[in-house]
Formats: sequence, C-alpha cells, structure tokens
Amino acid sequence: MAALAAALVAFFFGKAIAGFAETGTGYAAKSACSCRHIAGRELGSCYEDLMPGMGMIWLTEDENAQSVTATLPLIASTQATYSDGPGCVLEPWKS
Repeated sequence: MAALAAALVAFFFGKAIAGFAETGTGYAAKSACSCRHIAGRELGSCYEDLMPGMGMIWLTEDENAQSVTATLPLIASTQATYSDGPGCVLEPWKS
C-alpha cells in the first residue's frame, strides 16, 4: 500500500519535486562554494549557512577543480565551480 502511495505521489508531483530539488541543490552548491573558496572556511562549517530543512542535502568538494557539488540523493545534484573573476558559478542543468 505504501509503495502504491509513493508511486502515485511520484507520478503526480514528480516534476514539482524535481524542480524544488534542483533549486535547493543549486542554492546549496553556490552557497557552499562561496563559503569554501571565497570565505576560505572548511566544507563542514558551510552546512551552517544552509536554510532550515536542507539537512538532506549532501555537500562534496573537488579541491583540484575548486568545485562543490550538492546532492539530494536519488533526485538532484548541482555543481558550482570557483574561478577568479566571476567567483562561484553553477554548472548548467541538464533537462
């Protein structure tokens, strides 16, 4: 019964859930990238900058690429990369 309910929710609200997830991971990636590569803080402390309710988002970093990836497992993932000049910029989303 629970599986049927989950399938119905995914069918009717899947696009909305994915949209909110992409927005949330985009915000988290940009915020954490700025926290890490502009402010120079440790990645673990960047979770403090996220809004309440964003605890399910995981942050990972690639130090060589100077990028941070925010992931909502099985739903969405967004990467922000630092470069001199523009600072942290989100990678384009794939439709």
